[in-house]
Amino acid sequence: MDEIYLDNAASTPCDPRVLAYMTPLFTQEFANPHSDTHAPGHRAADMVESARRDVAALIGADSREIVFTSGATEANNLAIKGTARFRARQGDERKRVVTLATEHKCVLESVRNLAREGFDPVVLGVDRNGLVNPDELREALQVPTALVSIMAANNETGVLQDLRTLGRIVKDAGALFHSDLAQAAGKVALDVGALDLDLASLTAHKMYGPKGVGALFVRRRPRVRLEPLFSGGGQERGLRSGTLPSALIAGFGMAARIAREEGEKDARHLARLAETLCAQLVQRQVAFTLNAKDAPRLPGVLNLRLLGVPALAVMKEAPELALSVGSACSSAELAASSVLTAMGLSAVEAAESLRLSPGRFTTPADIVRAAGLLAQAAQRVRAQAPARETA
Repeated sequence: MDEIYLDNAASTPCDPRVLAYMTPLFTQEFANPHSDTHAPGHRAADMVESARRDVAALIGADSREIVFTSGATEANNLAIKGTARFRARQGDERKRVVTLATEHKCVLESVRNLAREGFDPVVLGVDRNGLVNPDELREALQVPTALVSIMAANNETGVLQDLRTLGRIVKDAGALFHSDLAQAAGKVALDVGALDLDLASLTAHKMYGPKGVGALFVRRRPRVRLEPLFSGGGQERGLRSGTLPSALIAGFGMAARIAREEGEKDARHLARLAETLCAQLVQRQVAFTLNAKDAPRLPGVLNLRLLGVPALAVMKEAPELALSVGSACSSAELAASSVLTAMGLSAVEAAESLRLSPGRFTTPADIVRAAGLLAQAAQRVRAQAPARETA
C-alpha cells in the first residue's frame, strides 16, 4: 500500500542530509565527548559545540545558553520544575506557576505536580481560536508568580500565541517566562531575546532531525538558575548530567542549520500544500471547517473537522493516510481532545476533527491524492451511518 504520511506534527523523517552527516559518527567518530585525554574525544566535543552553536543560532541565543537534553519533554520538566524548586530553595515566596489548558501534557503535568511541593498551579483557558486573553494572564499575575509557561505553536491546531505581547506582561510582573518551542522551531522565525524568553524547549525530531535529543535554552543575562532533575557527573554546566549522545546532537545541529537556511522555503511549500488540500476538499464537496481558522497558525498544521463524520471512522476507511485524530483512543473509549474541548468544541465536534500535517517532503500530488481518499472515506462513513445508528 502506497502510504501518504501527513503526521509531521508528531514526528518528521530524518532529512537525508542529516542522516548522511550522522552516520559516520556511530562507527568512526564515536568517542565520548567528555573524554579530554585523547584526540577522538576532543573531536567529539568539537562536534557537540558546533551543534550547540547551530541550535542557538536558530532561536537567536548564545551557544552557552543551550543545554542538551533527551527531548522537549525533559527540557519542559527541567525548565518548570527546575525553576520552581531552585526558587523555593532560595526562600523565594513566589509560588504561583501559570500555564494554558492547551499546553502539551508534559507541561500541564509538570505544573500540576508542583502543587504537591506547595506551589500554586494556575491553568488559564483559551478562546474558540485557542488564544489566551492577555488580560486574563495579567490578572493571574496579580499574585506573585514564579514562572509562566506558554507554548509558541500548538501541536494539535498549529495556533501561534502572541509571545511578544505575552512576554511583556510576564516581565512586567517579575516572573520568568518559558515557552515550549518544539512545534515552532525551524518553522517560524524565533528570537528568544525579542520574545523576552528566559527558558525555551526544543526537540530535534520535529525539525527533520533524530529522535532522542532536544535542548533547553537557559538565559545567561540576567542569569536564570535551575535545580537539576537528577544527579550525576555534572555535564551541561551541572544542569543535565549524563554522557552526551554526540551523534544525535550533531544531527540536531545539522537539522537546525538546514531549518535556519531553508525555513522560509519550507513555510511557503507548506502553505501551498494547505491551500491545495482545502481547495481539493471543496472541489469534492466535502463538508468541513478548520478549527481555530481565525487564529494565526503554522503553515504545516491543519486541524480539520469533517462535519457530521467521526474522524476515527474516516481514518479506518483510509488506511493509506497517516493522520492524527482530534480525539485519543484510550481503554476502548474515545476521549475528546483536551486541546479542542478547551477551545470550546463539544466532545462530538472534537471527535470529528483530524490533524493533517504535511512536511518538507510531501508533494502536491500527495495532497491531491490524500484529498481524494479523505473524500471517499467520508462518503463511505456517511453511507454507513444509518446502519451504525440502528445497530
